[in-house]
Amino acid sequence: MTDKKVAVITGAGSGVGKAVAQALLEAGFHVVLAGRRAELLEQVKKEAQTLHGRGDRVHCVPTDVSDPDAVAALFESAVATFGRVDLLFNNAGRGNPPGSFIDWTPDQWREVVDVNLNGMFYCLQQAFKVMRDQSPQGGRIINNGSISAHAPRPNSIAYTATKHAVMGLTKTAALDGRQYNIAVGQIDIGNAMTDLASRMAKGVPQANGEIAVEPMIDVAVVGQSVLYMASLPLEANVLFHTVMATKMPFVGRG
Repeated sequence: MTDKKVAVITGAGSGVGKAVAQALLEAGFHVVLAGRRAELLEQVKKEAQTLHGRGDRVHCVPTDVSDPDAVAALFESAVATFGRVDLLFNNAGRGNPPGSFIDWTPDQWREVVDVNLNGMFYCLQQAFKVMRDQSPQGGRIINNGSISAHAPRPNSIAYTATKHAVMGLTKTAALDGRQYNIAVGQIDIGNAMTDLASRMAKGVPQANGEIAVEPMIDVAVVGQSVLYMASLPLEANVLFHTVMATKMPFVGRG
């Protein structure tokens, strides 16, 4: 890639976010890493410098995406450092509270909604503002949905509800982005090996009540999938992209 491309990645300190950061750096992007834990962001930057000598293309901004002021500061810092934003990988999220939802407190419900839905909206909103106003205008936003944006697992009501909502964000933002040359799409990931999903390899409840070990894929595959979506010209968009373990129990009945 000949021209500088700048990506903002939320939830960038580990898992899918880290894998995407590594893939984008390999492809020549400048990346802004956002996440709650500064030490993890700095470790990703250090690895980029040690392995590839690319630390100068990494900018770390500790950010809690559930705080709209922190999100605004993130995008201000990205523009101040690299001049523009061409890509937002809207990735930060959290899992379901423990136990049955029957016993959750209102705060436990709100904590998931604040990150998975509100936080994704705040990032989308700020990215739109930057991409609308920069020259050349436009950019791309890739929301991290989930297989749960399509079908639930047992006892996953908060996570599943927010991921279904992300699909609505994606569709509407894709429509609203047309006038500003902003392409919006969504990646739905099934069983990538991360700390969050590692329990799948040990056995998780199935729809029929059984506990079963599920196949996994290397998280680097997700990085390459996001890179493919990000590499398209802005006149083309992958609206929804599902990447999953081939043999995971998603498309069958059960």
